Amino acid sequence: MHEDVKALVEAFGDGVEELPEFRGEHGIRVELAKLHDLLKHAREKLGYDFLLDVSSLDHFGDDPRFEMVYELATLDDRKHLRVKARVGEDDEVPSVVDLWLAADWHEREVFDMMGIRFSGHPNLKRILMWEGYPYYPLRKDFPLAGRPSEMPDVAFSGVAPLEGGPFVTSCGEGDARGREPRSRAME
Repeated sequence: MHEDVKALVEAFGDGVEELPEFRGEHGIRVELAKLHDLLKHAREKLGYDFLLDVSSLDHFGDDPRFEMVYELATLDDRKHLRVKARVGEDDEVPSVVDLWLAADWHEREVFDMMGIRFSGHPNLKRILMWEGYPYYPLRKDFPLAGRPSEMPDVAFSGVAPLEGGPFVTSCGEGDARGREPRSRAME
């Protein structure tokens, strides 16, 4: 077990749910109630002074439905840690803007795209969609074709015009390299 994960288990043992490891990257899943305290401990006691990313997952059909993912690192890039917490549809996640100012826009994007609310956030409002937009586009139950909009000139829900564009791709044929989008000029 990674030494920092071991230290977090010792400090938050009752709140630790799982210790996922993937390709040598260490992680910890913690109860939502302990999330802020664990992240604060990771910053102040273990030196994770760099918040790389805040993202979320939609496990549509599961309960709890959502999961928050925090990617932490040290500025000298010696250490990396992934912290996860499961979140129910009605739960609020404690904001970590007080720990890392970079969390401000990350949390706003998660709110805007997934509908997960952050308690204590200084300015929780949409960042990509317009205020008043009633849906959350990255949820798995959001239709791929989009939803009708009251602002058709700004946000249309028709098919994006790809045919004849500058890029071309071949779905399902050949290896992955051959399917990658490429310039028409390379054909």
